[in-house]
Amino acid sequence: MIQIPFKNRYATLGEGFYVTTRPSPVASPALVKFNDDLANTLGLSVTDLDSYDVAAILSGNVVPDGAEPLAMAYAGHQFGHFSPQLGDGRAILLGEISSPDGSSFDIHLKGSGRTFYSRNGDGRAALGPVLREYLVSEAMFKLGVPTTRALAVVTTGEEVARERLLPGGIITRIATSFVRVGTFQYFASRGDVEAIQKLADYVIERNYPLTREADNPYAAFLKIVVDRQAALIAQWMQLGFIHGVMNTDNMSIAGETIDYGPCAFMDAYDHNKVLSSIDRDGRYAYSNQPAIGLWNLTRLAESLVPLLAADTETAVELAQDVLKTYFGTYQNAWLTGMRSKCGLTAGAEQAAGEEDKSLIEELLNTMAENNADFTQTFFYLSQLAAQPLEQDSAVRNLFDNPARFDDWALKWRKRLGYETQNDAERQKQMKAVNPVYIPRNHQIEAAIRAAEDHGDFSVFHDLHEVLQNPYIRQEGKDNYMLPPEPDEVVKETFCGT
Repeated sequence: MIQIPFKNRYATLGEGFYVTTRPSPVASPALVKFNDDLANTLGLSVTDLDSYDVAAILSGNVVPDGAEPLAMAYAGHQFGHFSPQLGDGRAILLGEISSPDGSSFDIHLKGSGRTFYSRNGDGRAALGPVLREYLVSEAMFKLGVPTTRALAVVTTGEEVARERLLPGGIITRIATSFVRVGTFQYFASRGDVEAIQKLADYVIERNYPLTREADNPYAAFLKIVVDRQAALIAQWMQLGFIHGVMNTDNMSIAGETIDYGPCAFMDAYDHNKVLSSIDRDGRYAYSNQPAIGLWNLTRLAESLVPLLAADTETAVELAQDVLKTYFGTYQNAWLTGMRSKCGLTAGAEQAAGEEDKSLIEELLNTMAENNADFTQTFFYLSQLAAQPLEQDSAVRNLFDNPARFDDWALKWRKRLGYETQNDAERQKQMKAVNPVYIPRNHQIEAAIRAAEDHGDFSVFHDLHEVLQNPYIRQEGKDNYMLPPEPDEVVKETFCGT
């Protein structure tokens, strides 16, 4: 049996926060992938079990001892329009566990059947979106980005009806919390201040216990969520990642990337790139992500106003003061990360911060104008010496007009003259933050097509294996570095509901 030491604090919040829901059994669950490394980190003991037994548990056919499965209630702004009741329509929280180091994690099944919040949905997930979430969430973890993680994928032996019949899948995912901005909005829209406080106290105890010592714990809680979200989105931007559906119900209170639906990494750089099939007006385009982060956090602050001070005007001022720090925190995190990507030491006193910012923005503009691949540009930049050499050709050739890169590189090399690192030291530091491999859309699509159309999971497994070491060039794996050929370009990614 899988030994899972559940403690389930969310279940103690009581009626109104969730609806008790057991997973709906599936016909013939089969294990595709089990994350042994994550299981060991969580302290989960998988002993004396064959893959069938594991699949039975992680499909929801067998509920582990101590689990208290439930569907969480939440609301949310979806593309700017408020829905007062959403909730887990195809996901079930099995419960909370403690890892050997004392950290707390929630275990979630996604695609596990209808719940009270399913509305007209079937509560199931197609296999393709499940494989996408496994690949991208685990890649994000290896890239160093805070994220939910994937423990397992199973097939269900059943089909789900979307635009066509597709094989079904269920993903088991892990997070330090599945509470969202929309969870607070759910109770705020009902004027239930008692529930807002109860939820805030739960999150503070669970995720941010040090804020209890602040003069105003709820203001301190808001501030730490703002800081974490600003830093998270800065990391997205530094990797060319587009979440695709930044609704308030898809923003985690824990500052982790959550809900990998129509997400994607850019190939050719484009400030306003949109790859989500449902983002028709570009609300969640790449360049809009920082501003949308603040918009979502403002909705959280509005929900917390009754807790911030007895007087509403004072409470609003406190919330505004916290929100005003967002863009400063974001800009500092973004610039620090982008400096590292370009081999620029933040402490180089001779180069002012604004000058570095202008230099980096000029590179991005030049990439956009010349269809340069985002990931490859920075990877090959990390190979360059402080003086022009033959290896310049690898990055120059990414640009439609290589002379435009040459113009920028002259300024970059002049800036390197202020650095104290030698070439080898700088290149090592740059390679540590500029990945060789990302989960590219066409490669994910190839893995999905092989699995859904032919029952072949080898493409999925091979891609996942490469993504486990994204910063190290792997022998014989150069094809995973490459952007798509014209006939491989994926123009849209899909939500999977």
